Formats: sequence, C-alpha cells, structure tokens
Amino acid sequence: MTSIVSIIMATYNRAHFIVETLQSIQAQTYIHWECLIIDDGNNDNTETILNPILKKDNRFKYYKRPPNYKKGLPGSRNYGLDLAIGDYIIFFDDDDVVHPLCLEVSLAAFKYIQNSSFCNFKKEAFSGNFNYDSIDSYYECNLEVAKDDLLENVITQKIPFASCTVLWKKECFKDHVFNENLMYAEEWECYQRILSNKPKGVLVDKVLYYNRKHNKSNTSEFWRNSEVRVNSKKEAIKLVVSNLYRKDMLTHYLFKYLLNYAISFRDFKLVKNILNITNPKSSIKLFYKLKYYLFPFWVFYMNKIKHKH
Repeated sequence: MTSIVSIIMATYNRAHFIVETLQSIQAQTYIHWECLIIDDGNNDNTETILNPILKKDNRFKYYKRPPNYKKGLPGSRNYGLDLAIGDYIIFFDDDDVVHPLCLEVSLAAFKYIQNSSFCNFKKEAFSGNFNYDSIDSYYECNLEVAKDDLLENVITQKIPFASCTVLWKKECFKDHVFNENLMYAEEWECYQRILSNKPKGVLVDKVLYYNRKHNKSNTSEFWRNSEVRVNSKKEAIKLVVSNLYRKDMLTHYLFKYLLNYAISFRDFKLVKNILNITNPKSSIKLFYKLKYYLFPFWVFYMNKIKHKH
C-alpha cells in the first residue's frame, strides 16, 4: 500500500506568498500526499486566492481552526495533526519554497535503517524573489544515522531541526503535540520531547527546503525583541530544562548551555526558575547568580577583545 504524507500548513495573512508555496508542493516528484491548510484567522483574501487551487487539486484541503485550538502556529498544527490521515507528517510554512525532491528523498531515507522514525534534511534561506535556477536536480545525497548525541546537538542547535525540515512518522506525535501557549520556539520544545524518547532517525545532507526571510516572520520578530516571541522562547527554555531533568537527561553540558542561554536574556526570574527546577548544589546556584550579575561586564570585555583583533 502506498504511503501518504500529510503536509500541515498553518496560514495567517500570507495571500501574497502562499500560492508560490503550494505550487512548489504540487511540483513534488512524490505525488501521494495531502496538504492540510489551516486558516489561523486570516483577514486578507487568502481563501479567495486559494479557491481555484482547491477546486483543481483535491489533495489540498482547507480548514478554519476551530476555537478549541488556541490561535497561533501550535494550535493550528495540532488541529492539523488531528485531521491528518497520512503515515508520515511534515510541517511546511506558508511563505517558503519546497525542493521538488523533498518528499521523495525523505521517504527513501527511511529505508536506510530499520524502524526509523524521522528524517531531517537541510534548508537554505532566501530573500526577495526565489531563484528557481538554484535548485539542483540530482537525487544523490549523503545519509547518516542519527547518533546518540543528537538530542544534545538539537537543543544546542548544532544540528538544525527546524519545524519544516523533518519528516516524521505520525506515531511520533501520539504522545507529543505542540504546546499551544508558545508563540515561538514551539517546534524546538516539541521536537526535543520526541527526541528524548530516543527514536531512530536519518540525517540527509541535502538542501530540500528554502525559507523566505522577511520582516514579518516569527524569527525576524524574535530578533527584533518582540515581547511575545522573546517570552515564548524563555518559557520554552524552562520547559526543555524541566523535561530533561525529569527524564534524568540534563547533562552537565546541557545544564550549562541552557542556564547561560537564560542569563543572556537578562531575566533573573528565568534563571531562578531553572535553578529551582534543577536544585543544584548551593555553590553552583551562587556561581550562576553571580554570573548573571557580572554578565554585562563579561560582554563588555569580550567586545573589547574583538575590537582589538
């Protein structure tokens, strides 16, 4: 029986981008997919623009997020998960472009090892109009079995696990859905919960997804210090620490990384919350509290060194 891939795409006021995204999905060499477009409360002409595509290709399905799912990406994606009929799940954003081999290569990677639960591939950012001539046509790529240190590398972002660069077995979301209170870093928090169960997976050394950089993306808003996005990231850090600590998977390296990350936000309450969750020795608590207060001087010192060189 042919496997179906359920593509879940939340959309909010992206009428000017979404058609190009859907066209790149239609160009997939693997044709057995459904694309669930979840309207997160659009107030532009998205629905009108989509109607001709919906009528022409019944693999695209359009739904409006019901009120029992919270507004935002997590709620819309959770609604999509509940609707999905596919054996595999992937999340695409409504403003990006997908490589035509994305689904075919990802599905083939699952055969690289037995009982694989996910396949992660690479992405590449672009601005303005997408250059379609930049898409390579070759199928071959290097595959690597995910190692035991994958969770650590995903949390520290040494191995990017973006929301749209992982094809998952649907069963991975049986006990792990998106936290609907998060408005940023929701996939980072959700995916680490899945990976903390140590599923087998494959890493594909090939760009199969192209993300559009623009001022209204969640990531751009985070780097412009949007209160909603920044507070969500801080909450996600607490949730990650809590999950790892509860599972006895919070290594010294991850403890140090996440606490230093918290310190960089200049939020003493966040640092205290992490120390309360993990309850380290008094000397360690004191060290990180001092580090919090000395952080501005450390940044000043490091910047001074950089300018000298």
